[in-house]
Amino acid sequence: MGLIPGPGGRGRYSLDMAGYESPIDQAIREAAERGAFDNLPGAGKPLPPTGSGGGDFLGRWAQAEEGGGSFLPMSLQLRKEAADIGTRVAKERSEQKVRSLVEDLNKRVLDEIRMPTSTPPLAMRQLDVEQIVADWQAERQRRADEQAAAIAALRPGSPEPKRRWWQIRRGAATE
Repeated sequence: MGLIPGPGGRGRYSLDMAGYESPIDQAIREAAERGAFDNLPGAGKPLPPTGSGGGDFLGRWAQAEEGGGSFLPMSLQLRKEAADIGTRVAKERSEQKVRSLVEDLNKRVLDEIRMPTSTPPLAMRQLDVEQIVADWQAERQRRADEQAAAIAALRPGSPEPKRRWWQIRRGAATE
């Protein structure tokens, strides 16, 4: 180990690390020379999986995604859930279930505000249950009106003639 001059004998000097061995590398090398690693139980065999989800990161990640878990801190999980609440309530069929979802999220937000479990701190308010329910009802009514209009559009004219099975498959016009 030593200082080596730059090109042409002048300029910057660089540190020659070719002969350097860290203390950890030295201890491992010396132990291997003594034979400390010979005849260990399980030598040459793969490591057993850890836990029920397997030892690999991707397996744990997939299991967390399927279970609804996440590797995000609780504050970011709650923000993500609050941002996605519109799509979650759109799938529900009853107002009681919509209220339950929003109130559960609000309870968890309040718990995180009162006693933070992770960083970054949660910087959001509780959601307005009544506003979300009103939006859900308006969206539900809009979809019902669209369906009614689509059904009404099919009824007023003469019905299309019935196609035979071979005409449907080939896309041929009816006679």
